[in-house]
Amino acid sequence: MNTKKVYPKAILNWPEADRPREKLLKNGEHTLSNSELLAILLRTGVQGQSAMDMAREIMQKFKTFRNLSHTDISHWKGIKGLGEAKIAQIKAAIEIGRRFREDELKEEKIKIKSSQDVVDILMPRMRDLRKEVFKAVLLDSQNSIIDIIEIAEGTVNQAVPIIREIFQKALQYFTSSIICVHNHPSGSLVPSTEDKNFTRDLVQAGRVLQVSVLDHIIIGDNNHYSFGDNGLI
Repeated sequence: MNTKKVYPKAILNWPEADRPREKLLKNGEHTLSNSELLAILLRTGVQGQSAMDMAREIMQKFKTFRNLSHTDISHWKGIKGLGEAKIAQIKAAIEIGRRFREDELKEEKIKIKSSQDVVDILMPRMRDLRKEVFKAVLLDSQNSIIDIIEIAEGTVNQAVPIIREIFQKALQYFTSSIICVHNHPSGSLVPSTEDKNFTRDLVQAGRVLQVSVLDHIIIGDNNHYSFGDNGLI
């Protein structure tokens, strides 16, 4: 027997127990499907299509929240009723989730024991960035995270201002050591000549300022390259 529920399009006309927002408030957000969570963000549908219908169509097209976060807006065309405002809401919500996890790890005073520890923290946010972004993980004398700072977007061709900003923050937080991380939007992990020169200059500046540079990590697409692991620091 077919037990599939058939409702009027508008979610407001659904039984209260089946509405995503009411389900979340009653049972918790963990009980909702991806489509239901997305429908809450969308808030409203369009004529002939509920927010839930739109959410299902979006998830069917993009499959994962990660794909939603890094796919160019041009790829969203063709989904009825999905304008820039709704796209912005979705992307903002996903970014909040990423930052929440990063902030949570900082508050836990995570102790860094290897390059993989840093990669596990920063990979989810940095692997999909379309521009090069530099981050510095600031560590105390026990290698516990003091803070993770983001340097303005740039490239290793702008090494001097990037290095200056990293160490300004490091000294401000009385940092004992740092790990620098930047992404390659191309996904390639091969260090360029500029990457190598940047790492050399970073280490030299650290020696002068008595802040140890433990590593420089390049983030690609679900993989990474560590100068420290490869004996280059």
